Amino acid sequence: MSTILGLDIGTEFVKAVLAKPDKKGNLEILGIGKAKQVEGNMHAGAVADIPAVVNVCEEALVQVEEEAGERADLTVVGIAGELIKGNTTTVNYTRKNPDKPITEAEMQEIIKKVQQKSGEVAKKTVALETGNDNVEVRLINSAIVSLTIDGYKISNPVGFKGSDIVIQFYTAFAPLIHVSAIEKVCAELNLDLLTVAVEPFAVCRACLGDDLESNFSGIVMDIGGGTTDIAVVEDGGVEGTKMFSIGGRSFTHQIAESLGVDFDTAENYKLDFDTGKLDDRVKSKVETALSRNLSVWFTGVEVALEDFENVGSLPRNILLCGGGASLSLLQEELAVSEWYKNLAFSRRPVIHLIDVNDLPNLVIKDDSKLDHSFATALGLLRVGVDTLAGAPEENKLRAKIAKLLQK
Repeated sequence: MSTILGLDIGTEFVKAVLAKPDKKGNLEILGIGKAKQVEGNMHAGAVADIPAVVNVCEEALVQVEEEAGERADLTVVGIAGELIKGNTTTVNYTRKNPDKPITEAEMQEIIKKVQQKSGEVAKKTVALETGNDNVEVRLINSAIVSLTIDGYKISNPVGFKGSDIVIQFYTAFAPLIHVSAIEKVCAELNLDLLTVAVEPFAVCRACLGDDLESNFSGIVMDIGGGTTDIAVVEDGGVEGTKMFSIGGRSFTHQIAESLGVDFDTAENYKLDFDTGKLDDRVKSKVETALSRNLSVWFTGVEVALEDFENVGSLPRNILLCGGGASLSLLQEELAVSEWYKNLAFSRRPVIHLIDVNDLPNLVIKDDSKLDHSFATALGLLRVGVDTLAGAPEENKLRAKIAKLLQK
């Protein structure tokens, strides 16, 4: 089978993971790579300097290929940023001929209408936020969250009879300029781009694995260098994704401003905060700066989660990933502060740092350096497997639905 490269082009680091899928739905990890970005390469989670990003990606790819001993056949790249619009739409559809089984063509027509409607909403939203009425957006990811026929929940509709169909459908759109930049990066690197995936959606796919009947519910928070990406999963379905431009670098800038030091020194202070290397005076000042930035970050989290109006009660299980999630103060404040009180939580959320060894359907070497910061890249691999599942030669119902969702 084809090898797949998951390429996470982040604000702080480029992370790459090469894997080979097997017929059982597992992914054998062959190699990993990580290379540091230069400030200015990315802006708000999107590529800002294509040649510079290409150089950093090349550095990460060299590491991957040396460890794996081979190149990738196909590549999946993540996309993030505030202008990525991922939402779940509920569609009520009454069939004219309820006694006839639902066909692929009928499902394709329903999906097409939902995607078109969602695309119009996304374009208007991005146009409003950018002040550009001529902005073009492209569909990145789509998935059926839940589907009922005459009140009965089913996983695959094709072949069923019934009158009233209610579909919750997740769609994510990105500005065409962002997608084009990623395509250009891949072309410069001679990578065969299989698909582009919204990063928080990809992390959810990593958590769900190959289990189509998964009842996993949780909130995934991917805290990167430039953005925080949030996804809500309910009963195995992605309810939606939200992003805001506060990540690890904003904490570093706050330290630099508060202590009057340069960015690199501030970054070292931030990394050393949990190691005991800082003297008490400096540590106290760093903690004050981090706490100040955390209050702003929590505001972003609250605003993002307030948008999930279609969720009766938010899942208590919160999974953290991304380099920014390493900050112990952030984990502690999420776990013990009252930030959740004004949101739709039934009880205090439970906070976990994603352990890649707990993610389903992965075969990882014992000496692997994979950690929670690679969760997005691992999720991109799973999106790649989903995309390949729609290949024409695979005559399975799952493949048919996957193929419909790609159109």
